[in-house]
Amino acid sequence: MRYSPESLQAFVQTVEKGSFSAAARALRKSQSTVSTAVANLEADLGLMLFSREARTPVLTESGQRVLAQVREILAASERLDELVVRLAGAVEPCLSMVISDFWQADYHESLLQRFAVRYPQIDFECMIAEDGDIIDLIQAGRAHIGVIRVQPGYPEDIATTRLQVKAQLAIYLHRDHPLAQLPEVSEDALKSVRQLCLNTGANRHYRAGKGVWSAPSYLLLMEMAEQGFGWTVLPRWMVQQFGHRLLRELPVSGWPQNIQVDAVWSRQSPPGPAGRWMLDRLSDQPADEAGEPLF
Repeated sequence: MRYSPESLQAFVQTVEKGSFSAAARALRKSQSTVSTAVANLEADLGLMLFSREARTPVLTESGQRVLAQVREILAASERLDELVVRLAGAVEPCLSMVISDFWQADYHESLLQRFAVRYPQIDFECMIAEDGDIIDLIQAGRAHIGVIRVQPGYPEDIATTRLQVKAQLAIYLHRDHPLAQLPEVSEDALKSVRQLCLNTGANRHYRAGKGVWSAPSYLLLMEMAEQGFGWTVLPRWMVQQFGHRLLRELPVSGWPQNIQVDAVWSRQSPPGPAGRWMLDRLSDQPADEAGEPLF
């Protein structure tokens, strides 16, 4: 191979992001590093991949044909990396996992019980975060695996797998509030009541109306709602398991909502065997009788 993985990634990111500067931000490199990597790839291939006549890079006909092949090479390289991790067998000494509050506790507890039996000597850390904060922790190397609601898009260095388990969110208000007595509640009616919402990452979705209060976790929002400070969106399982029967689910059109969930990890620093076992269990990948993932 005359070309480096870095140059292939720089090429694909430049296409997907639309510019060298945007590709550099996605790859966390300087713009000059990305443009040089693409230029080196063109030199190695003996082809012009981009037309430089426009203000932004535009694929040439050759570039369009090369792009499909480069994507296949990168995908194959990622599969090879994962296979090597599985075959190496050297179990990592510790594993960090970051999850959202909407992830159901009973499913998580069952998973950890199985993990504890299989890997009793591994240090394990679990953290709570939401959306973009989970991605940040993965990219910073602070966490190896994340469980996150499905995002509109992911950075190139983040790998994902869709989970079969779904979360369900609903709107809650203190049971003694007048709105909680109605057979149907409109979105306009909610505007007359203070909203309590998450203040992390992409969760900052406020609605017009009475002043908004915010908190960094669903558990804190539930506590605030139980104290009568306003309405909020909460995971149904959390209210049922940890609530004090002080909240009422509001009958708002379009609610409750089913939320799809992804497991995420870093392509640059993929999890070791224990982490891969965790990902396989999360995604319900078929296993043989000994509990080993099939690949």
